[in-house]
Amino acid sequence: MKNYTKTYRYLKSLFFVAGIAIIFLGSCSEVEDNIITYLSRYEAIPADAVKMTPESDFFPPVLHSDLWEDPIPMPGPVNTAGVEDAPVISDDGNLFLFFFTPDGNIPAEDQLLDGVTGIWWSRKEGRSWTEPVRAILNDDLALDGPVCFRDDILWFASFRVGNYGSDGDIYTAQQEGDEWINWQNCGEQLNLTYNTGELYAVSGGETLYFGRLEESMGGMDLWTTSWNGSDWGFPENLGHHINTSGNEGLPYISEDGNELLFTGDSQLGYTGPAIFRSIKMNGAWHQAEEIVSNHVGDPGMDSEGNLYFTHLFYDEEGNKIEADIYVAYKIR
Repeated sequence: MKNYTKTYRYLKSLFFVAGIAIIFLGSCSEVEDNIITYLSRYEAIPADAVKMTPESDFFPPVLHSDLWEDPIPMPGPVNTAGVEDAPVISDDGNLFLFFFTPDGNIPAEDQLLDGVTGIWWSRKEGRSWTEPVRAILNDDLALDGPVCFRDDILWFASFRVGNYGSDGDIYTAQQEGDEWINWQNCGEQLNLTYNTGELYAVSGGETLYFGRLEESMGGMDLWTTSWNGSDWGFPENLGHHINTSGNEGLPYISEDGNELLFTGDSQLGYTGPAIFRSIKMNGAWHQAEEIVSNHVGDPGMDSEGNLYFTHLFYDEEGNKIEADIYVAYKIR
């Protein structure tokens, strides 16, 4: 994780392998229509998996802001000894989605058929979160991860038959009770022409913020595009107050479009990626500030300002162990 660009490209190549596997298996006459048997997360986690805790963490998250309490593992049933990643929380703070895989070291093509890797979600009831359940977003082979939930629309990245690109496409789905319906590809312009990475939508869904490697200031940069009534405008780079010669990606944008969180290379000398924050004032983004460091990323936030993010656990030799969702509650 020290080289964010290299990690990003590695993941794209890994998912390319998954994409080839999807195309092959999806067209193979020997594959049964109902090839996947869905499992619980606990059934799929390896018996020798190590559950990390803050006490055993060699690189705990470091907070650099007085706006939040110190980060802690998200309370409730979300975190396991597997990999919980890509947290997405509804603006009202009552719906939580995340990516899960039981073992981060298994190849992506094996995750396709394990019956458990994909998007999971939980609902808040009172002060507690319900046991997460699988979000079913396909009737065939697919590898999905959540990127945004706003206005009852889930935006997610997916590797499946019919994609425009080989490195995954962005899709949307609507929530209807406990089901996810109307799965739709976001189209050739976003997925092939602009090749958008993980994105977040301003309320209304007509302005998007996303990561993109092409034409960047260095590694990956953050960009924005807006819907003009007939198509998406050409992406605009967010500029030097946000982007650097390093890497910036995995954005979260507030409902009103005036607060931006994202993942980037630490500027303070910490290991792994860090989380940054910028505020838009008078139509311009202020200089981004590093707010959490030490193998953290993929931030999300509810309307009360509580900060959710992924934290990766490593041993002393730098070997990845697992990943959990952390939360830093906003100080009232």
